[in-house]
Formats: sequence, C-alpha cells, structure tokens
Amino acid sequence: MQTDNERYNETVQPNTAFLNELKEKLPEFFTKDGSFDLDKFKDQLKDKNINELSEGYQLDFIGKDYARRQAGEMPSTVIVPDEKQNQGEGKDSKNLFFTGDNLEVLRHLQNNYQNKIDVIYIDPPYNTGSDGFVYPDSFEYSDDKLKDMFGLDDDQVERLKSIQGKSSHSAWLTFMYPRIVLAKKLLAEAGTIFVSIDDNEESNLKEICDEVFGETNFVSNIIWNSRKSVSNDALISLNHNATLVYCKNARIFNDRKGSFKLPLSKNGFNNPDNDPRGIWKADPFDSPGIRPNLTYKIKNPNTGEEYLPPEGRCWRTGPNEYQQLLNDNRIIFGKNGTSKPQLKRFYFEVKDKGQTTKSIWDDVGTSTDGTKEIQSLFGIKLFSTPKPTSLLIKILELSTNGNSEIVLDFFAGSSTTADAVMQLNAEDDGHRKFIMVQLPEQTYHTNKDGKEVPTKGGKTAYDAGFRSIDQISRERIRRAAKKIREDNELALPKDFDGSFKHYRVVKPVKQTLEEIDDFDPNNTNLFTNMVDGFSSRALNIDGDASGEKTILTTWLAKDGYSFDADVQDVKFDNYTAHKVEDNRLYLINEGWGADQTKELLNRLGTHQLEVQSVVLFGYSFNVAELRELENGLKQLDSKVTLIKRY
Repeated sequence: MQTDNERYNETVQPNTAFLNELKEKLPEFFTKDGSFDLDKFKDQLKDKNINELSEGYQLDFIGKDYARRQAGEMPSTVIVPDEKQNQGEGKDSKNLFFTGDNLEVLRHLQNNYQNKIDVIYIDPPYNTGSDGFVYPDSFEYSDDKLKDMFGLDDDQVERLKSIQGKSSHSAWLTFMYPRIVLAKKLLAEAGTIFVSIDDNEESNLKEICDEVFGETNFVSNIIWNSRKSVSNDALISLNHNATLVYCKNARIFNDRKGSFKLPLSKNGFNNPDNDPRGIWKADPFDSPGIRPNLTYKIKNPNTGEEYLPPEGRCWRTGPNEYQQLLNDNRIIFGKNGTSKPQLKRFYFEVKDKGQTTKSIWDDVGTSTDGTKEIQSLFGIKLFSTPKPTSLLIKILELSTNGNSEIVLDFFAGSSTTADAVMQLNAEDDGHRKFIMVQLPEQTYHTNKDGKEVPTKGGKTAYDAGFRSIDQISRERIRRAAKKIREDNELALPKDFDGSFKHYRVVKPVKQTLEEIDDFDPNNTNLFTNMVDGFSSRALNIDGDASGEKTILTTWLAKDGYSFDADVQDVKFDNYTAHKVEDNRLYLINEGWGADQTKELLNRLGTHQLEVQSVVLFGYSFNVAELRELENGLKQLDSKVTLIKRY
C-alpha cells in the first residue's frame, strides 16, 4: 500500500514546487482545475488596460483601471478620535466604530490590521435602482491627468467619466472592486468573508471575488429566505438573498474546516432512562460495507429475537466490543426494547464536532424580524430591510469560536453585526471584537432657503433626532448592549464588552491644505499653528479632539499600532512628547527647541529613555530646529532614526 507521500510524488513535475509556491502566494491566478491563468496574470502586470473602455461591460468593466488604482492609493484623510466617547463609556472597550468613507477606512486599516481580521461580513448596496446607489467618486483629476494615468484618449476619458453619479453595472463594479481588494488584505490567512447580495449584482460580485480571492478560495453561496410574504405584482416574487462566502487561503481553510461548523443542536437528544452521563440519542448500530469479522448475530435480551446486519451492511464493532458496550448500557433495542440494536450517542461526546450547515437558510428569521428588532429598540421603524441578528449570529457561529476573533463590517448600516457579536458573546462567554464602519449619510438635505428637509426615507430618523445613519448605528449598539445586560443579568460574563471606541475619518479642511502648500521650513518664525488645523473644532466635527491627538492617532495606525496601544506622555521641560511601547517617540506640537534637544539626547545617551525612532510633525519645526535634532541623534552610540512627516 502506498503512503500519501508516495502517491503525491508520482504526480510531481519539474515545476510542481514552483507552482505550489505560486498557488500559496497568488491563489487568485489559478483556475478550479489548478491551472495557472497566465492571461489574467499578464493583465495585472499592465500599467494600463484600455481594452476595458472599448470592450464595454465584461469583467473588463469601464473604470476597472481606476478601481485598481484606488486599491493602491494611500489614505488622504486623518483619523479623529471622539474623545467624549473614548474617554467615557468606551474607555475600556476593544470594539471600534469608524464614521467615514469605508474605502478610506480600509486604507488606514491596511497598516495595523493587515492579515488580522478573522471574519468580514458586508451587506453592500444591491444596485436595485431603488436603493439609492450611485457611483460616489467625482474623479477629482483633470482630463489630462486621467489621460496620463491610464493612457486614454478624449473619447475614452468621457466614457470613464460617464459612470459618475450613475448606477450602472460598471459604476457598481468600480465602487466595489477596490473595497474587495483591500478587504482581502485585511483577512487573516484562516479568515473568511461573507458578502450578501441579490440577483441584480450577484453574478458580478462572483466575478470580482473570483478574480480577487481566486476561484479555489470560493467556499459557498448561501441562500437566505429573507421574506415570507409574496409580491403579487411581480412575475416571480423574490424571497431570497444570496451570501457569497470566500476564504483567504484554501489550504489553511481546508485544514481547519472541521471548525467551520455550527454548534450541535440538542434537538433529538433526551434522557428517558436518566442515564447519569446526560442526554443522548439513538444511532443505528450498523454501518456501510460487508466485513465478515463485523457480521454476526445479535440477540435482543428482551425478546430473544436475533438480528443480522441489513443487506450490504455490517455492525459497527466486533462481538467483544459489542458486549462491552452492552454491559456499559450503551446499547438499546428501540423505545420499547423490542427492536434491533441501536447505539446510545451522548451529547457530550459529539457536541464539539459541530454540525454541518446547509446552503439554504430558512431558519434564521427574515427582514421583517430585523425590522421588529429595530422597532423594539427605538420604538419606531428606522430601516426598511435590516438583517436580523439571528442571521449574523449563525454566520458568526459558523466562522468563530469566541476566542477573541475580530469581526469587520464596513457597511455597518444599523449595526446588526455588532449586536450579533455582543449577543453571541453573552451567550457563550466569547471574546469576539467588532469593527464597524459607516458613512455619515445624512437623513436630510438643505434647500435653497437654508432649511433642513428630510431625505426620502429619512424622515422618521430625522424626526427622531438622528441627522445621519452612523448616529443610528452607534445608538443601536448602546441600546442593544443595555438590553443584553437586562436580559442576562447575573449570567452576563464579567468582562462583557458592550461599548466601542469611536473615530471619524475625514479630509482636512481646505484652509489647512492651503497652509500646508504655503509652508516654508526656512522661515524661522512659524506664524500659523499647523497642528490646530487637525482638531475636531477646526474640522467642524464633534469629538473634542485636539489637532495633536488627531495626528497622533493617524500616525499610530500608519505605524501599525492598535487603537489601544500603550501611549505614555514624556515631558521635556514644558514640552509633551508621546512614547509608544518603548519603540517610538512622537513630537507633534510646536515649542521644541535647543533645551529639549539637549535633554532628549542626554536621556537617550544615558539609557533613561529607550526608543528606536523619533517621529516629528515637520510643520511644527523650522530648519534650524530640525538640523540640530538630526545632528544630535547621529552622534549617539545607539542608533535612533529620525522620521520627518509632512
């Protein structure tokens, strides 16, 4: 008999090791049959792909090169902490909520969450024509710049710009493509992503995911029975949504797919004979196959009747093992003791094996149930078709075990995902953490007279005092957490996390950008405090964050630190710097001078302070201050890098 390795070795070709390495690193370029897609690989190497504008709508959709470029861009925004929330109710929370454009948030998270997210669930716009989706990007580049970027002529530039403000397939694909690309980079190697969609864009979503994740990383298409009522005005009533499931790395996923199961239900288990080992259910004692050593007569001790295995089958064990099971009260003969032998299977023996889920989910509630949940929390109907928490709980039960997994939803909506995370943690003492991202989509617009007018579908929320969707999302988390605490009382885990830290991701205001453009480092007198331009006050948003706090938060993310990193204030005379994990020292505010440089060099030289690098906000320093600090650090025996940022 050959070993697995021997059988494998018979199939090895000269390029097998190379192809296996490619498949590990670049699974998206392999087809279902394991062949390398060279044409697809060549397309990715191209700087420009003008075929997308001449061929029209395929996967080479109008805007694909633009979408690819967006996936590679750095964030142009800053992360502004909500100090009232983060130093108040969310102070000790490990959960995160970001208000802002999810593409920008995904760009920021690339630095400190790449390969760290265990589960992503998103419910993006379905592009139904009535869900309000239009392509939001305004192409802030000039026509000449677009021509240069993508190698286009005048007609092709016009075709590219034609998707602005539209809800075409190409517009939707251009919107989704960079978000899916960045989402993949955030997933852990053993991670999975679930994307809900309906018929309008399901095939296009599958094309994107196949290209980004690779066909070999497709797991399933789960069909959810989303409504029970019938639309009589439709040719066929649409009563389902699809949820596409992909993994990051098929090899790792397959190694661990035994854990990709639902908790085993206790349905069918009971204990009619009060067995001290607990509840059980009866399984057949026969199994497939014909084996002489497992084919023998079994006598029912109650009736004396003898049984042989059914035709084409054999018993599970040999005679000796059977007798041991019988003596151990593991064999029964039907409810009345008059039937063929059965094996008692105890719940404690099989519960950890889990239960394989079906691809059709009709047991997790409907959109109506999701609406009722919102109504029970707010007393009014704020969303038309929210997902029920039972759907998200089932997804989380399937893909997590409660061991501090991070769950990301960057189309947070009503924060059903966050609610589900908290509910499941309360139920199984889990430590899952959530990251929610929601655009501050307003529930009103301002007319020519300066009067606020509720948007279509936003009146109920506006009248209830909510000016944007993200406000509702955060309030949902607070109210859901309160309900969970009330429902569970003493049974709630002591370390239950029912809050979140809140950050707003915003573009600097025009005046700040203009001041940056006009900044002259040779000017020894800094007339403008550049730091203050990044405060929540200057950015015209809530949150009470200083400009220094905004810059520090943005840089910590950029440098790969988590949002609960250990940040310590370090005083140099009257100047406050910030040290992170004995690694970096951040100098942001103005006021640094020769005395501070001397004190810093002394502490570093005598090892009173241990850091590997000093990071400073260049707009707070003039040339003389920079030169003095830079020269001083170079003279130290220990290597300390100076990083200047603008």
